[in-house]
Amino acid sequence: MPMPTEERVSQLVAGPVERRGLDLEGVTIVAAGPARVQVTVDSDEGVDLDAIAELSSDISTALDDAGDFGETPYLLEVTTPGVDRPLTAPRHWRRARGRKVRVALRPDAAGTGTDARFEARVGPATETEVALVPAGRRKPHLVTVPLADIDRAVVQVEFSPPSPAELALTGIAPGRPEPGAAGADLGDAGPGDPDLDGEEREAQPEAAAPTEGIVE
Repeated sequence: MPMPTEERVSQLVAGPVERRGLDLEGVTIVAAGPARVQVTVDSDEGVDLDAIAELSSDISTALDDAGDFGETPYLLEVTTPGVDRPLTAPRHWRRARGRKVRVALRPDAAGTGTDARFEARVGPATETEVALVPAGRRKPHLVTVPLADIDRAVVQVEFSPPSPAELALTGIAPGRPEPGAAGADLGDAGPGDPDLDGEEREAQPEAAAPTEGIVE
């Protein structure tokens, strides 16, 4: 039986994701060995492990009921976005507020007083533009950049506390948790592994490592 496409699986899981009040950020299928189906979700408030476990059960049921995988075994992983996920939608910028990002502007972008490639801390964002605090300035200040002018932007991993002056300009007070910080760590995944005979073991939402399930 042919493997369902990522588009088809996205259609099947969209309902359960929406009913949980989450955004579907993507579906990836790797067909090597037991098929690996990764469903990535997110929300403005973050996604905790209990929500991941419940959604994983919903998605497993939806895929089994549809029968698109037939007798083909597959490994289901429900997870949240990694830090290397590009910021491509207004909601991504909202959720990255206070974080440092690496930005590359389009060649035809209007002048913003910055280089074509620069690092900045993310401030308030709307559906069409984002306020950024360019990094490394003696006097930090906000610049407003149309989202249409941004070719690529990726959150950067920071190994030292952010500048209080930069953070204040983003509207996040020093020491205050960043948006979504109360949710699951990036890369956390869903419930306990279902057994090969189809009987699902009890979910362990307190586990720190991602968990995956083989479904037949």
